[in-house]
Amino acid sequence: MTIQPILIDGRWRPADAEDTFQAENPATCQPFPDRYPVSRWSDCEAALAAAEAAFREMRTMSGDRIASFLETFATEIEQRSEALVQMAHQETGLPESPRLANVELPRTTNQLRQAAVAAAEGSWAMPTIDTSAGIRACFEPLGPVCVFGPNNFPFAFGSISGGDFAAAIAAGNPVIAKANPSHPGTTLLFAQAADQARKASGLPSGTLALLYRTSHADGQRLVADPRTGATGYTGSRTAGLKLKAAADAAGKPIYLELSSVNPVVILPGAIRERADSLADEFTTSCLMGAGQFCTNPGLVAMLAGEATEAFIRSLCDRFAAAPVGTLLSRGVQSGLSASIRTLTEAGARVLVGGSEGGGSGYSFGNTLLRVDGQPFLDAAATMQTEAFGNASLLVVAEDLDQLCHVLDCLEGNLTGCIYSDTAGSDDAVYPRVAAALRPRVGRLLNDKMPTGVAVSPAMNHGGPYPATGHPGFTAVGIPASLRRFAMLASYDNVRPDRLPACLQDRNPNGTMWRCIDGCWTQHDVS
Repeated sequence: MTIQPILIDGRWRPADAEDTFQAENPATCQPFPDRYPVSRWSDCEAALAAAEAAFREMRTMSGDRIASFLETFATEIEQRSEALVQMAHQETGLPESPRLANVELPRTTNQLRQAAVAAAEGSWAMPTIDTSAGIRACFEPLGPVCVFGPNNFPFAFGSISGGDFAAAIAAGNPVIAKANPSHPGTTLLFAQAADQARKASGLPSGTLALLYRTSHADGQRLVADPRTGATGYTGSRTAGLKLKAAADAAGKPIYLELSSVNPVVILPGAIRERADSLADEFTTSCLMGAGQFCTNPGLVAMLAGEATEAFIRSLCDRFAAAPVGTLLSRGVQSGLSASIRTLTEAGARVLVGGSEGGGSGYSFGNTLLRVDGQPFLDAAATMQTEAFGNASLLVVAEDLDQLCHVLDCLEGNLTGCIYSDTAGSDDAVYPRVAAALRPRVGRLLNDKMPTGVAVSPAMNHGGPYPATGHPGFTAVGIPASLRRFAMLASYDNVRPDRLPACLQDRNPNGTMWRCIDGCWTQHDVS
């Protein structure tokens, strides 16, 4: 039996452990032999002290040096791709190909390289110069960032490889990574690659730390510590809100991705026009990866009618015939089972699926539930319980007024979709539906399922609570994601040679965009 070490201050060392845990293979339900430590506060303290020391150097470090680390890390990942894919497949049950090797791993290295470009170019800091007032401002790093990774994206959202990590580092902050206990071995491999890249790039030893697990109390203490600059968290609403309460009490920023049912509205004209293709598209989206996407379409709203009833029957046939995927863990299976039970007790009716099993290892039958508009409205909060996995709730409204009332009752979500007739028969009702849905979602889609999240500067992977803890920020999309982990720093009447390079009269690289006296330009201050 091996107890894996933690990474603190550039050194792999035994943890001060109060306990150990083992990850499980979700396809076999059997534990892996390696054990991982549950760290005491002393490990958190050591990680914070090292990160604080690293921050003193990183806060004035050139973007080129940070970019070098991110580029080198991406290359290290590619050189270890086979081992990473195999380990993640074993720990999560996600397919090696195409999911891990051909989709998630290239996305991970791509966003690291996008972050490197942003760090080197510098426009993300939004340098702003008011020559008449003698005041200049820009975004600067704010201190050590704690990153809590989710179970469903071991690469692209991983605590020491994913978007939060890339954004925090690119903004000039050290990172304390807390692995997800579902895939600690995968996180360990990423941390080894990151540590090698850090050494090659000459970043401070405290730039990176890896802890596998702490007590809940120590996790809350970590996000509230005076040395912590901010926290990025993706995971369950229950755990996330406890961390948020601790961070809020200490006045510390915390960026949360918590839960989302991602409503899809399918208007009557779209069903009449292309019911079969819509049924295929929805089934693929909802069951992809056993439904374990934060943007999985978990609620579908439609208007009552014969065509809608036929469409629902076709969805049931497809769900019943589709293979049942493996869930990420025992906890995901039990959580999905509990959510389905909550929905049915509130009045939803199971049309297909609804019970555990049917696939390899931890699994749950492909599930569709149905509720009419008024029963949904009677228990609107409960009906929005997130059933994380291969399940979705169909809401059938009696008329447009009721459909819009359903949308008005929705909590905040990451995404919302409206499907309409391409020939225009739904155009008269679209504005009213969109007006109800738009304030409830971070990203609005037309005629497209929500499961794909492009790493684009225009992407918003965020939304109103409880999709995220703050509607003004995105977890995906560079450069905007970097500014979550930065503070706005203003310089008033500071001598020119004492200003940060990005605020001096000369543009430091000639490509950085700066706002000079109200105009965005790449020119020097004249």
